[in-house]
Amino acid sequence: MVPSSAEPAAQDASETESLGPAPGGAAPPSGLGPSDSPEAAAEKVEVEVELAGPAAAEPPQPPEGGWGWVVMLAAMWCNGSVFGIQNACGVLFVSMLNTFGSQDDDQMVFKTAWVSSLSMGMIFFCCPIVSVFTDIFGCRKTAVVGAAIGLIGLLSSSFVSSIEPLYLTYGIIFACGCSFAYQPSLVILGHYFKKRLGLVNGIVTAGSSVFTILLPYLLKVLIDNVGLFYTLRVLCIFMFVLFLAGFTYRPLVPSVRDKESGIKGGSRSTLFQRRKFSPPKKIFNFAIFKVTAYAVWAVGIPFALFGYFVPYVHLVKYVKERFQDESNEEVVLMCIGITSGVGRLLFGRIADYVPGVKKVYLQVLSFAFIGLMPMMIPLCNVFGALIAVCLIMGLFDGCFISIMAPIAFELVGAQDVSQAIGFLLGFMSIPMTVGPPIAGLLRDKLGSYNVAFYLAGIPPLIGGAILCSIPWIHSKKQRKTNKTTGEEKMEKMLENQNSLLSSSSGIFKKESDSVI
Repeated sequence: MVPSSAEPAAQDASETESLGPAPGGAAPPSGLGPSDSPEAAAEKVEVEVELAGPAAAEPPQPPEGGWGWVVMLAAMWCNGSVFGIQNACGVLFVSMLNTFGSQDDDQMVFKTAWVSSLSMGMIFFCCPIVSVFTDIFGCRKTAVVGAAIGLIGLLSSSFVSSIEPLYLTYGIIFACGCSFAYQPSLVILGHYFKKRLGLVNGIVTAGSSVFTILLPYLLKVLIDNVGLFYTLRVLCIFMFVLFLAGFTYRPLVPSVRDKESGIKGGSRSTLFQRRKFSPPKKIFNFAIFKVTAYAVWAVGIPFALFGYFVPYVHLVKYVKERFQDESNEEVVLMCIGITSGVGRLLFGRIADYVPGVKKVYLQVLSFAFIGLMPMMIPLCNVFGALIAVCLIMGLFDGCFISIMAPIAFELVGAQDVSQAIGFLLGFMSIPMTVGPPIAGLLRDKLGSYNVAFYLAGIPPLIGGAILCSIPWIHSKKQRKTNKTTGEEKMEKMLENQNSLLSSSSGIFKKESDSVI
């Protein structure tokens, strides 16, 4: 769970309570001299609370290791099992066409594409809701329940008799469970790592690349030997391991629910402090959209992803149609997975050396290649050229994925990163869902994938151009904030000087009166 803005106050309140509550509401605190008046005591209490506020607001420092390495491995399995299955959907797509297809249905490619695209879209669509559950219940509970739901959805998908029920079982139930398991794996890493967050994110997201390399071969062997339905049941093993991995997300800070239960029975002063420093609880923190740089980022990335998932769904089918002599068509997905893993590790490490929001430029570079490579697919007349295109596309796909969470931390800070990532992934669900079915419809109408791949490359290029403005917007906002902060500090210094002068003059006047 990402620490909410209420947590520092709650922690400060617990420390105050451990020292012992004040016996009365109006009683002066211990340690005051006999000459101190009640007004002076109240002023001292206010000064102490104000001085303690900024220190208490500091988020806990990540341990940079320890149990965090176990959490990293669990998050790596999560990314691998969730997106490894999704990225290997091209193999399942062909199997579904063969299992449920009919010669009389001229829109079967369009209908079948909805299963995989709906599943990928629902994973991201649920993320804003998952971020709320993560804030309330913590990463561990949210991830464990999500893996259990995903297991139920995947198992029920192995008992259907037509393509339509898969929209519910595989496209919604299984995907929603994966979403509840996946989003906490992004948030929990920021609790355990800060200096190494880019590298750790690269390792974790490389999990999906490892699974993307292995699963296409595994799925093809299973489908050829036991069929589609038993293959889905074998994949349930991955979800069960994910269920167990969720228990490793040990929370470093209490969830909102834990804090509320822990605060019950506290003193009045404790409750007063919590009310003073805690903002009103909101289910959805829409205030993060007031950060202009984040708002632009949350618009530019979804726009860039309209064609992103098209190759993953349709590339295997395209190879079977274009290169009929090739029997290992799933090798194209393997190539994307190999270089995607390399890209996640490489660019994740590079991101640690890129200061602040300038990490966005790495995403701009990745979208340039993610846009150009699909356009190159129809131009490949030999299978080797297509392999080269897939290798380059996978490399920059890894770049885009690995630095998404570090950029979110830079734009909104650790306190709001959970919902910031959740909103972004939710917006991403629309293009991820719509893109592959549109490509399938173009294939059914035109009899070729060429136009679909050409169109799939345009949105990433435009989205990357939009992202170029984010560092300038963020730096302009920082300069304005620093200027305002400097003016406020100067005003406070002048106020403190005036109050000291007035208080010293008052003391001098009292002493003069006593002498007279």
